[in-house]
Amino acid sequence: GGVLTAFDFTTKGILQSAVGGELWRLKDSQGKPPGLIGIMPGNAVTFVDNHDTIRPNSWAFPSDKVLLGYVYILTHPGTPCIFYNHYMEWGLKDSISKLVAIRNRNGIGSTSSVMIKAAEAELYLAMVDERVIMKIGPKLDLGTLVPPNYALAFSGLDCAVWEKK
Repeated sequence: GGVLTAFDFTTKGILQSAVGGELWRLKDSQGKPPGLIGIMPGNAVTFVDNHDTIRPNSWAFPSDKVLLGYVYILTHPGTPCIFYNHYMEWGLKDSISKLVAIRNRNGIGSTSSVMIKAAEAELYLAMVDERVIMKIGPKLDLGTLVPPNYALAFSGLDCAVWEKK
């Protein structure tokens, strides 16, 4: 027996609601990420969309927020699954590749630790394994949430990732 994994539909659902101005949803009542990644991250397969969720009248992630979804799943525990269409057809190959490189370079894995530093309507900011800090949301004033010993490694519209120097 190996590890059994399951698609983390709860994380997908909460994340796609959260990026619409409700980023506070990304912190549960115990201060953890919601969904399977907050309970059994080693068994969670995280995803933004798949072939079923993008069908017409289905459950697609907001198209203008897809990159925010990848910033989240590629910097958080669980086993992220990249949707081929997003990678090859949506012009996100470069951004997703950079995020995967950050994940690999910093050893982020399925059971990495997450310390949520902010979960407000317009800002979600978390530290992962004390090596990476990620931010999604339009809020720009981060105060002292990102210490000076972290360097910007990736940025996009309403998102950024820093690595420990």
